[in-house]
Amino acid sequence: MAALLPAEWIKNWEKGGKNEFVQLCRNLSENKSHDNMGFRDIQQALYELAYHVVRGNLKHDQASNVLGDVIEFREDMPSILADVFCILDIETSCLEEKSKRDHFTQLVLACLYLVSDTVLKERLDPETLESLGLIKQSQQFNQKSVKIKTKLFYKQQKFNLLREENEGYAKLIAELGQDLSGNITSDLILENIKSLIGCFNLDPNRVLDIILEVYECRPEYDDFFVPLIESYMYMCEPQTLCHILGFKFKFYQDPSGETPSSLYRVAAVLLQHNLIDLEDLYVHLLPGDNAITEEHKREIVEAKQIVRKLTMVVLSSEKTEEKEKEKEKEEEKTEKPPDNQKLGLLEALLKIGDWQHAQSIMDQMPPFYATSHKSIAIALCQLVHVTIEPLYRRVGVPKGAKGSPISALPNKRAPKQADSFEDLRKEVFNMLCYLGPHLSHDPILFAKVVRLGKAFMKEFQSDGSKQEDKEKMEILFSCLLSITDQVLLPSLSLMDCNACMSEELWGMFKTFPYQYRYRLYGQWKNETYNSHPLLVKVKAQTIDRAKYIMKRLTKENVKPSGRQIGKLSHSNPTILFDYILSQIQKYDNLITPVVDSLKYLTSLNYDVLAYCIIEALANPEKERMKHDDTTISSWLQSLASFCGAVFRKYPIELAGLLQYVANQLKAGKSFDLLILKEVVQKMAGIEITEEMTMEQLEAMTGGEQLKAEGGYFGQIRNTKKSSQRLKDALLDHDLALPLCLLMAQQRNGVIFQEGGEKHLKLVGKLYDQCHDTLVQFGGFLASNLSTEDYIKRVPSIDVLCNEFHTPHDAAFFLSRPMYAHHISSKYDELKKAEKGNKQQHKVHKYITSCELVMAPVHDAVISLHLPKVWDDISPQFYATFWSLTMYDLAVPHSSYDREVNKLKVQMKAIDDNQEMPPNKKKKEKERCTALQDKLLEEEKKQLEHVQRVLQRLKLEKDNWLLAKSTKNETITKFLQLCIFPRCIFSAIDAVYCAHFVELVHQQKTPNFSTLLCYDRVFSDIIYTVASCTENEASRYGRFLCCMLETVTRWHSDRVIYEKECGNYPGFLTILRATGFDGGNKADQLDYENFRHVVHKWHYKLTKASVHCLETGEYTHIRNILIVLTKILPWYPKVLNLGQALERRVHKICQEEKEKRPDLYALAMGYSGQLKSRKPFMIPENEFHHKDPPARNAVAATVQNGPGGAGMPTSLTINTVRLEEGTTEETDKLKEKSQGVVKVINKAVNATPKVTTSNGNSASNSKIIKEKDDKEKSGKEKDKEKKDKTPAAIPEMKALGKDGKDKPKEERANKDDKAREIKEKTPKSDKEKEKVKKEEKASKEEKSKTVVTIIESKSTAEKEREKEPSRERDVAKEMKSKENAKGVEKVPVAGSLKSPVPRSETSESEREQKRRKVDTHSSPSHSSTVKDNLNELKDSSAKHYINHTTPTLSKSKEREVDKKDLDKSRERSREREKKDEKDRKDRKRDHSNSDREVPQDSTKRRKEENGTTGSSKHSKSESPSDSPRLNEKEKEKNKSKSSGKEKGDSIKAEKMEKSSSGSKKESRHDKEKTEKKEKRDSTGGKEEKKHHKSSDKHR
Repeated sequence: MAALLPAEWIKNWEKGGKNEFVQLCRNLSENKSHDNMGFRDIQQALYELAYHVVRGNLKHDQASNVLGDVIEFREDMPSILADVFCILDIETSCLEEKSKRDHFTQLVLACLYLVSDTVLKERLDPETLESLGLIKQSQQFNQKSVKIKTKLFYKQQKFNLLREENEGYAKLIAELGQDLSGNITSDLILENIKSLIGCFNLDPNRVLDIILEVYECRPEYDDFFVPLIESYMYMCEPQTLCHILGFKFKFYQDPSGETPSSLYRVAAVLLQHNLIDLEDLYVHLLPGDNAITEEHKREIVEAKQIVRKLTMVVLSSEKTEEKEKEKEKEEEKTEKPPDNQKLGLLEALLKIGDWQHAQSIMDQMPPFYATSHKSIAIALCQLVHVTIEPLYRRVGVPKGAKGSPISALPNKRAPKQADSFEDLRKEVFNMLCYLGPHLSHDPILFAKVVRLGKAFMKEFQSDGSKQEDKEKMEILFSCLLSITDQVLLPSLSLMDCNACMSEELWGMFKTFPYQYRYRLYGQWKNETYNSHPLLVKVKAQTIDRAKYIMKRLTKENVKPSGRQIGKLSHSNPTILFDYILSQIQKYDNLITPVVDSLKYLTSLNYDVLAYCIIEALANPEKERMKHDDTTISSWLQSLASFCGAVFRKYPIELAGLLQYVANQLKAGKSFDLLILKEVVQKMAGIEITEEMTMEQLEAMTGGEQLKAEGGYFGQIRNTKKSSQRLKDALLDHDLALPLCLLMAQQRNGVIFQEGGEKHLKLVGKLYDQCHDTLVQFGGFLASNLSTEDYIKRVPSIDVLCNEFHTPHDAAFFLSRPMYAHHISSKYDELKKAEKGNKQQHKVHKYITSCELVMAPVHDAVISLHLPKVWDDISPQFYATFWSLTMYDLAVPHSSYDREVNKLKVQMKAIDDNQEMPPNKKKKEKERCTALQDKLLEEEKKQLEHVQRVLQRLKLEKDNWLLAKSTKNETITKFLQLCIFPRCIFSAIDAVYCAHFVELVHQQKTPNFSTLLCYDRVFSDIIYTVASCTENEASRYGRFLCCMLETVTRWHSDRVIYEKECGNYPGFLTILRATGFDGGNKADQLDYENFRHVVHKWHYKLTKASVHCLETGEYTHIRNILIVLTKILPWYPKVLNLGQALERRVHKICQEEKEKRPDLYALAMGYSGQLKSRKPFMIPENEFHHKDPPARNAVAATVQNGPGGAGMPTSLTINTVRLEEGTTEETDKLKEKSQGVVKVINKAVNATPKVTTSNGNSASNSKIIKEKDDKEKSGKEKDKEKKDKTPAAIPEMKALGKDGKDKPKEERANKDDKAREIKEKTPKSDKEKEKVKKEEKASKEEKSKTVVTIIESKSTAEKEREKEPSRERDVAKEMKSKENAKGVEKVPVAGSLKSPVPRSETSESEREQKRRKVDTHSSPSHSSTVKDNLNELKDSSAKHYINHTTPTLSKSKEREVDKKDLDKSRERSREREKKDEKDRKDRKRDHSNSDREVPQDSTKRRKEENGTTGSSKHSKSESPSDSPRLNEKEKEKNKSKSSGKEKGDSIKAEKMEKSSSGSKKESRHDKEKTEKKEKRDSTGGKEEKKHHKSSDKHR
């Protein structure tokens, strides 16, 4: 800046400089335009003047003079001059040159008159003032000034802290509190506030505080106050507002203080408008986060303590109760919590709809802590209400409901309202998750959410949306499931028994698949209750209450208890049912009252119950077996029973339970089939029981109505709805066929997979359960599925067997209804097509429809077996057998009559009942009449059907049995593939099999030998019985019973026999492979011989029974006792057989009393029934006409070997002897393999399978017994009048005719009886050993013979296949040779009627060896063979094994055989005529009635029927063993072995021909009848000789 005082002015000061300076100052002062600039210039001018003085260029008096002149130019000149002095003072005090400082001092002193002391004191330094003399001491001055400053600036006055004026605040409040409704804006008010602050010196912070206070009081003016505060904040620091709010909250943090809600609201609004940050405000709020966490933990601990108290068993006394009450009061006192400002703020945020900030506050706290406070839960619920409103109005409101609409929040920053389901996911689901179980506070919102869920599911399940939409919907669906799990179900638990909510929820739940529902229930039950202290308490209280109710539940108070259970179940069904089910598992007597008390449940609760049941069943911690490992646990049985009852009574969805059973089966576990069995039984009314009486069984063969009326134990009514539900569940979830197939496959799985280490008894039980359930379930499907449904689901038979590996019996069982449906629908079509009413037309149409339906089946079954099978039986026969049922074969007229009579009696009782009101009378009578009409109609319909079926069978029968090999082979196949598998399938099938055999006989079917068939069935029952399970044994017993019934009927009366069997091909004794040639009476078995055969069968049964009873094996004993109980009406009939049985059973009773109580019970039951039958038993000579056994007596026999067709009917003693050897060997093999009997049995699948029952058919057999007793007693009275002989039965009639023979017979009987008494008990082991030693000598010889016999077998089998015709011729010749050569004493009788292959005859050698004692006419004779057998045991056993494997030297043997065959052909032709004559004249030794099974078929049957083992066989060869004939047998065997090598085979043939165990004539020609007496007498002599010779040897 240029200097204003030029140097010239100073030099020429006096001349002109002074004036220039004054002029300059005047000019500067007058220049008003630039006020500021003028001020500075004057300052500078004065400064420069003073500075020249300090430097010494100008004298101080000169300067003071000029300043005196200038001072007047301006008012503030003294002040300006003081400022100049102040600056110079600072500058000069810093200079070292003292002269300048002195000049400055002199100048100021000179100018003191111009500037007042006060101004100088303000501005100059205290030291300068002291040097100027203005103050005495600078130090004192300093002290004084500090005091004044303190007083001025720091010391506050009590009457007004801020020195503002009160009037300003009054004006401010008036300004803010005025009516804001006009045109007043926040900007206008803001300006007024500013002027008030300035005018009245108001503190801006205090003004802001007042604005907030007024806002608190006027919350409705958000739109005014928020912009005002926002604008005001521009004048303040950003943190100010937050601090002010913080101070406000602090003010209320005293223990007694309560923060006003208005403050929370203001804070919330400011947060929402982002005028403050939540983090900044949050630190000002109490309590701290740590304190909140601690409180939460404490709550959990308290909840657990309450649970512990509730679950503890306390013996309550009054004192403890009082203490508890006191404690509760104390807790209530301390319960008022301190004010939680965070929650208050949160509530305010929710109320104004600031979800973002609310969410962040909740995130700082433990889960559900915030919403556990009712006010917050309600606020959040309200927010959800508002958010979902538009969507709910659009899709959620039920039809007809008005509802109260909720208006939206006025706040634009609140969450957007939901218009679509997608919007729900953005905010609403999140809000609900924070609510959790506390949605329970708002049931209306709960209902709204559920209804939205329902509407969503409707949309979700409807098709037609795009792929993108589908993906979105999938996400939404998973969100809905999460909400259900985390919010809806827990909230339901906390609601106080709200049934409406439960039903509302079910509306949504029923749209979920059961897998999702059960998953939700599982989470609810096992996890949700542990997630929150409140729920923990609720769970404990529910259990406590459930205990209380269950303790008091009885049949009498079902209704009140049911209501309590209902109330409790609405909120906490999982906990309640879990407890109830645990009680049911312990106490099965609770089942009925519990089931009855569940009638007050909601649909949701029923569904939860189904889940709880499945969870209880699947409990891995529970053992499914009792400790003894032989029976299924009682808890499982109780649960199964409960399942059946509850699913029947209430509409509960079954899919989950059925799928559970299917899954268990897939996993190879069959225990849970018990549940399916119970459910089907209760829901469909289909019972499966082995305890059915014959009357019930008969009713089961009728139509559906008859079954329902007479077929079941309980009259199960009203199953229509429940069976429909079961059917729907099966069809909807495609479980019908899978369950059937899984059960069918699991039957074998029980044994091979499941049964590994389980007790045999349990394996049997499980097998039975699996089989029974299959039969029951299949029955249900057949009777309930419509034809279309059934056919659509069940594949063809070959697919079932080959692809699904279903056992054949089960496959046909499933397919059978399909065939019946098919045929009837085809038949109806044909009837409609041409309307011909003639019976013939109808039958023809029926047959056509059968052919149409069954033709594909005939083709399909071919793949089920090897081609060889179809050589003997046709696929048509096989399919016919398996596709028919008892309904098709016979009409149970007596059952229909019985039921109709019952109804008549019922109607009469209704008429007689005086008390019944007339209305009810009329209804009941109408019901009975309708039922009666239905039954009669059904009977008529069945009758027509049966007639049609029989016509069809008549036409088919000629193509049934092809018998390309032999009749014997045919019977084998028939029994093996048809009868045995089916007769043990179910009780009705057992009856069916017996009827079918009789039907095939009555139809005069070509190539069917009835005799052979019956003989096979009765002869070796040991193996079949041993391989049965308990229920199978019961069914097998029924089958035998029906077979025996038929046989007994034929046996009882000659007239019946002649009528039903006399001229039938089934009773031919010459078993050609060709057809029946009609009326050759000589080839028919006559009546008397048939009676012998029947006796033999009875004897065989006795022998088998005794053997089984003596094995000591549990299965053998149990099964034979079951079978014997079943056949009691028809067996035993013969006194000595009955006594033998009685003794063995008595022994079992004694032995098993302590060891195996179940066997003891069975044996005792049978023993008692047997004793009651004793009066009706008859001596043997009354049962059949007993010939004295003559060596040359000819007896009719039944051929049993594979090659025996057309063999001579006579049989020599020699052949008898040889045959007896092999039984011992086979028995040894049996013993070895006995361990695997069961396994082989089941694996082959052509075997009996069985099911559990106690085999206790006592009740059934009693009924039958009583009938028999009545019949017999009637007949006996008649007899006594005529014959005066007690205990006679109709069988006496035939014997009565042959009066001449009586004396001899009686003698013989006496001898026999005497023998029997001695020999009744089986030999002890020691005796056997002795005999063995004696016989060692002859063993070697015999073993040689056996070797030759056996070697010829395997080659012979090959030969037969290659050249059957040639071999037949040779075989004839060989027989004739042998007849000439081999027998010393006794000539061979009989001619060869038809060619027989050599190989077949040699095969039958094995048969002969298999037979032991059976060859004799009665037990007393037959038992003597035993010792002989022992001799052959060792050697022949080895060779028997060889026989079963191919021998090495086949080719050589073949050559030898061929030469022999050629030679023998010629001879046989020459001798044929000769033998014809000889046969008629010669008599035979006492007849041998054994049935010989061909060795290969035996082998097969062993494999199938489990007959590969039956231990200790030799121990019980006959009911009464006798060593009497041993020596005689030895002799015969010796003569045999020396007498023949090639000709062994012929004996076997004769053996096979021999029929049953008593004396018989071989060919019942007319000539023979004339010679009968003659034969009797000679026979007697012969027999005596035999006895003598054997005595000598002995």
